[in-house]
Amino acid sequence: MKPAHKAAAKGAAPDLSELRPGQSLELLRELHILTREGRLNQDSRRKLKQVYHLFQFIEPLLQELSQDGHAPTLADHGAGKSYLGFILYDLYFKALGRGHIYGIETRAELVDKSRALAQRLGFGRMSFLNLSVAASTGAAELPERIDIVTALHACDTATDDAIAFGLQKQARAMVIVPCCQAEVAACLRQGKALQLARTPLAELWRHPLHTRELGSQITNVLRCLHLEASGYQVTVTELVGWEHSMKNELIIARYTGQKKRSAAERLRAILAEFGLEQALGARFGLEPVSAVV
Repeated sequence: MKPAHKAAAKGAAPDLSELRPGQSLELLRELHILTREGRLNQDSRRKLKQVYHLFQFIEPLLQELSQDGHAPTLADHGAGKSYLGFILYDLYFKALGRGHIYGIETRAELVDKSRALAQRLGFGRMSFLNLSVAASTGAAELPERIDIVTALHACDTATDDAIAFGLQKQARAMVIVPCCQAEVAACLRQGKALQLARTPLAELWRHPLHTRELGSQITNVLRCLHLEASGYQVTVTELVGWEHSMKNELIIARYTGQKKRSAAERLRAILAEFGLEQALGARFGLEPVSAVV
């Protein structure tokens, strides 16, 4: 027999104090953030915390871009079930009355489900494209310019494709949570014996676990330098606490137009130091030093 206080708690009204005012409960049920009974469980609280935390970084960017009647555009790469896109629309775009969100995802079944949900909720200024990140850059369904580019856990080189998309679309801001960076680690493994003979620094990636971790770290450092060399101011912070996710790095880039020569030089130097020029030089768009101001 269950204790009386537990039975009473079960029949009590759901505690939704953690939700933002005016948020669509139907949307949260469809995203499985709320249970069928309209409650939050431990897993859904974790998801909600991550999305809300990310929203705190994106909302000021949207407010800035919405000034003077501008209709902001946002492209979300590797959208998955479009948690982020739907929450952004519900909390910001819906009340704004203008602007558009594009969800880009390779899994057709998720794109179809997102389209159906947007139609059911009346979220008319959301579009979902069944495309890879790389293919989306030249897609006719997308405008020539996109204000904000987001990519949450776009695996391996898809994060770099998202950055390339943002540069091509002259994005005013990019919000990136990198994931599963395997390419640099593979390059480090290939030249490990030679590097161990050349420099004691190769001890940093002698063991397989360290190779993977250092490869991830180098990749994100290169991405930040690439953005700075391309005219962006870069901030690196945590998305949420480590107890929620080990893929926790959040890169926020805001366009200033001031291309840093030193960033391009250090990018080139790091590629040379780790023997990555041939494999990754083109990916990070290295230009002659004289062309960067």
